[in-house]
Amino acid sequence: MNLQDKVAYITGGTKGIGLGIAQSLLNAGMRVAISGRRSFNAEEAAKELTIDQNRVLGVGSDVSNLPDEKAAVSKILEKFGQLDVVIANAGVGHFAPIDQLDEGKWHQMIDTNVTGVFNTLKASVEALKKSKGYYMTIASLAGTNFFQTGAGYNASKFAVVGFTQAAMLDLRPYDIKVSTIMPGSVTSHFNGHVPDEKDAWKIQPEDIGELVIDLLKMHPRTLPSKIEVRPTRPDLKPKA
Repeated sequence: MNLQDKVAYITGGTKGIGLGIAQSLLNAGMRVAISGRRSFNAEEAAKELTIDQNRVLGVGSDVSNLPDEKAAVSKILEKFGQLDVVIANAGVGHFAPIDQLDEGKWHQMIDTNVTGVFNTLKASVEALKKSKGYYMTIASLAGTNFFQTGAGYNASKFAVVGFTQAAMLDLRPYDIKVSTIMPGSVTSHFNGHVPDEKDAWKIQPEDIGELVIDLLKMHPRTLPSKIEVRPTRPDLKPKA
């Protein structure tokens, strides 16, 4: 894919991995739309990304709500006239033993992490058919490795991986590429974390951005459909 002036939509793009991907794609010459649950936050994050507001758009959308995602895609098409890349990045995580996991938190993870990726694809698939575009989900190594206190989060990320791989098979006939990226520990604001120097050993958001660009530049005949990525030196994690 020639990235110059192509249009990408990134959900959960106001901070962390989503914002890092957005900046990388802008640096590569693309035009970018980012979403967050609150329009104000998305618009403010968009202003921080670039001084050329003709190349970036911030929109409010709750990915768990299909009409929100359809409205977001409509705004993107109205501003940019096309949609070439969609990255379903929005996600939440709550961790507790299964007997203590709150029902509301379970539903929030399923609604955001699983239904959200469905809604984002459902809202954008016709535009991607026209552009012969690329759909990506940001899953997690928790989508293949289960762990204690992770039942709800594991369930959601296992589902994201399975959904994305099946969607890849469905959409190949339209020349739409589909991949899932499964990061391990990433420096982000996930689950209320505030990044600091102790996160230096982790994958950085811009690293995921570079990976996205590598996927977009892959020859059309080749599709890395599931990518696991992890810190090189987890042993450098500061001791508690």
